[in-house]
Amino acid sequence: MRLFSLVALFLASSDLFLSGAYSSATFTFTNKCDQTIWPGILSNAGVAPLGTTGFALQKGESRTIQAPSSWGGRFWGRTYCAEDSAGKFACVTGDCGSGTLECSGGNAAPPATLAEFTLNGDGGMDFFDVSLVDGYNLPMLVVPQGGSGANCSATGCRVDVNGLCPSALKVTSAEGEAVVACKSACEAFGEPEYCCSGAFGTPDVCKPSSYSEMFKGACPTAYSYAYDDKTSTFTCSGADYVITFCPSPTTSQKSSSTPPSTVSNGGDQTQPATDGSMVYDGALDFSGSAHPIHRVHVAVTVAVAILTAILQVRCQLL
Repeated sequence: MRLFSLVALFLASSDLFLSGAYSSATFTFTNKCDQTIWPGILSNAGVAPLGTTGFALQKGESRTIQAPSSWGGRFWGRTYCAEDSAGKFACVTGDCGSGTLECSGGNAAPPATLAEFTLNGDGGMDFFDVSLVDGYNLPMLVVPQGGSGANCSATGCRVDVNGLCPSALKVTSAEGEAVVACKSACEAFGEPEYCCSGAFGTPDVCKPSSYSEMFKGACPTAYSYAYDDKTSTFTCSGADYVITFCPSPTTSQKSSSTPPSTVSNGGDQTQPATDGSMVYDGALDFSGSAHPIHRVHVAVTVAVAILTAILQVRCQLL
């Protein structure tokens, strides 16, 4: 009977371990732009959509969204959005074609800066990147919070690439006065050597162009063309993520394992506070709740202790 009870405790602790190791991730979106941004969300094929697929984020606002451990997909920011006289919602950049605030399975129309995620991939790691392969419309920074891993670092594009955009790639406002986005060379010209397609469909043949090198020079950790994997893919274990639109150019891009405190705006919105010489865009404070890594450590400790007790009892019974 005693052995049975210990086995039951071990199984319970194992369940705690698994739930801790594969807990959901929190994404916090922060708008530091001088205008409203309308984030869009698209889950990968075969992956269930999140609780929202599009929302408005006013200047200075933040919003958090939970994603299950197996989620994969992309985020982007839509700009200059409005409803027409018929009630159809549309955006000048990043429009997803749904006609409503929610994208509901619609993808970002290029050019758009993308943040791409695959949670709990190979080896239980999260894989993520910021991509300019489909062009650029907004500065964006992704900062992992509380995660671990040799390549668990922030990535993104802080620079206003619209101000650097070559004439052939520029997307201007309806009045033609302002550059609102910058196309990729693939979208602008459609040539296989820019799109890494056809005879150029392998990394040995498809090389960076002068256009992709412009993007890479401005944003060294972001994807600049299809085979820019080596310097543009990042991995973390047990992290949450802060996605900031229009991050401060002077803000540190290092991952925060001990984030500073935040100032709550009420509801599910959180506005980051800045403190000291190391500043983190949208950093979150985990001091009031158990972080996934801490939960895993506790669960493993309990499981090992109970398993040791079971083995000791078994030896006594033999």
